[in-house]
Amino acid sequence: MTTTAPYDKTNIFARILRGELPCKKVFENEFALAFEDIHPSAPVHVLVIPKGEFVSFDDFAAKASEVMQAGFWRAVGTVARQTGVDKTGYRIVANHGADAHQIVFHFHVHVIGGRQLSSKMANMPKELPQTA
Repeated sequence: MTTTAPYDKTNIFARILRGELPCKKVFENEFALAFEDIHPSAPVHVLVIPKGEFVSFDDFAAKASEVMQAGFWRAVGTVARQTGVDKTGYRIVANHGADAHQIVFHFHVHVIGGRQLSSKMANMPKELPQTA
C-alpha cells in the first residue's frame, strides 16, 4: 500500500504534459515524455516522466499497469541511447519523498551522464548511528 499524498494536477510536470508549459523535448511516446532538466548537473541531464498521475516511484509501481511500466522503462533506455550516454555510462536517479529531496511530486527519473560522475551518490552519513 502506498502512503503518498494525493496527486496534485497543478504540479509543473502535469502542466508540461498538458502543453501549458514549454520544455526542450528529447523523446516522447504514449507512455512517457523526456525533456532536458532546466538545472542540469551534467552535460546530459534528462527527465523522463510517465504520462499518468503518479506521485512517486512507489505510487507508479503500485498503480501503473504492466504495459505502462514496461513502456516507461523502455523510454528511459531509449533516452540513454538517443543521448549517447549508453556508450560511456550514465546514472538513473528517482527521488522519493522529503528525505530524498523530491521537489516535484510527479514520478520522474533523471538520466544523467556525458562525463565521469562522482562515486558519491548523496551526502551519506560517515557512520551509522549507534543504537542502545
